[in-house]
Amino acid sequence: MGNLEKQAELEVVVLGSGTSHGVPMIGCDCAVCTSSDPRDKRTRPSIFIRSGDACLLVDTSPELRLQCIANKIDRVDAVLYTHHHADHVTGLDDLRRFNWLMRQPVNCYGLSRTMAALRGMFSYAFDAAADSPHSRPQIELHDIDDSPIEVAGVRVQPIPLMHGPLPVLGFRVGRFAYCTDCSFIPEESMSMLEGLDVLILDALRRTPHPTHFNLEQAIAAATRIDAKKTFFTHIAHELLHQSTTAELPDGMALAYDGLRIRLPV
Repeated sequence: MGNLEKQAELEVVVLGSGTSHGVPMIGCDCAVCTSSDPRDKRTRPSIFIRSGDACLLVDTSPELRLQCIANKIDRVDAVLYTHHHADHVTGLDDLRRFNWLMRQPVNCYGLSRTMAALRGMFSYAFDAAADSPHSRPQIELHDIDDSPIEVAGVRVQPIPLMHGPLPVLGFRVGRFAYCTDCSFIPEESMSMLEGLDVLILDALRRTPHPTHFNLEQAIAAATRIDAKKTFFTHIAHELLHQSTTAELPDGMALAYDGLRIRLPV
């Protein structure tokens, strides 16, 4: 695994564990949206990975600023994008702060269609003639596929997934993998998920959904992948944290905002 083998520990922080609406949802008074358990307060999905001195984000959620403040994140070397849906990208402008902190652009990696969508959604960030050059993020976009890449000295394996009809990416770093927003894992991607210590996997709700694993499907996929520990993410307001986690098989649990995971590399 290149430079990763030299690092004693990998740290993963779940910045957001919620679905695209967030939890609580606007205008909802269900048991989860009104829960007093802080683990039922779910911002939009993103994680932070630290390997040695390298700091990577996966996705830039709408709450990125608040997530970074809550978790004391002051460095981002690069962003790995799973796909271009709004709940995964619309915090991109907050990368401006890391430009100031680090005095350099932030490298962003994703499928070519994801990078094209970012250029369209945030056109001002790529317009050399913009009227306010100091009010736009400095980012450099890099198209990737399923070939391993080195990002800030860290070896990353992109993992092809299907989010309904949309091809998206998960990512593996060492013996950790993150597979949010998926409803199908191709067979060739299953082989990329062998030998994991920790897996974070999509599990939207109990009822079926056309573009996400429901809880039953997620448990089945996690059982097949057989990581030592699996956390479920992208959680809607059907699932109470405490009672749902209590019913899951051994080695599985719901993720929550602020969850910190440390594992050897």
